[in-house]
Amino acid sequence: MKSSNQFAAVAREKLVMPLGRHAVFMAVLLTIVLGMTRAASAQVAPSGDEGGFSIAAGAMASGYQVQYGQQKLLGIAGVVDVDTRRRFGLEAEGRWLMFNNPTQMRITTYMAGPRYHHSMGKFQVYGKGLVGIGQFTFPYNYAQGNYLVIAPGGGVDYRWKRRISFRLADFEYQVWPQFTFGSMTSAGVSAGILYHIF
Repeated sequence: MKSSNQFAAVAREKLVMPLGRHAVFMAVLLTIVLGMTRAASAQVAPSGDEGGFSIAAGAMASGYQVQYGQQKLLGIAGVVDVDTRRRFGLEAEGRWLMFNNPTQMRITTYMAGPRYHHSMGKFQVYGKGLVGIGQFTFPYNYAQGNYLVIAPGGGVDYRWKRRISFRLADFEYQVWPQFTFGSMTSAGVSAGILYHIF
């Protein structure tokens, strides 16, 4: 029977995942997204809709249901949104799920991708499609692995003041297609506050 040290060594060997293919995929995806943004800026726009963009950054609290072990983890997240007046933009986020974890399981994700937003009075609804890297620390620190993560989602913001918005709800469905034990999913909701830099 294998000792816990032997189990940890075997798990580490299985979890060392080459990120070369994923780095190339993400570089190509980012190039396509940036190319689309450049092409859109060259088009003629109605006078009330042309030019300009805004940047907002903020922090959120998150709660996620993780398929592996059916765990419910809590954490924090940082987000940056770059939006144009033509409703298209980019979102980047980092999330650290590390609370409510008696088994010491931790999940960290760094993702970015395009977003589409639509304002209705003081409310703004948005959809997003993020791609990035997820770092998964297995229970009791037996092993750690880095994986590709794909995350569609969306949410609702409320513009409270000129520079302050509340992120009322941000929904995200994460797919980890090359997880060690087969494809894994997680889903969660976040809420927080955003500061509009300009």
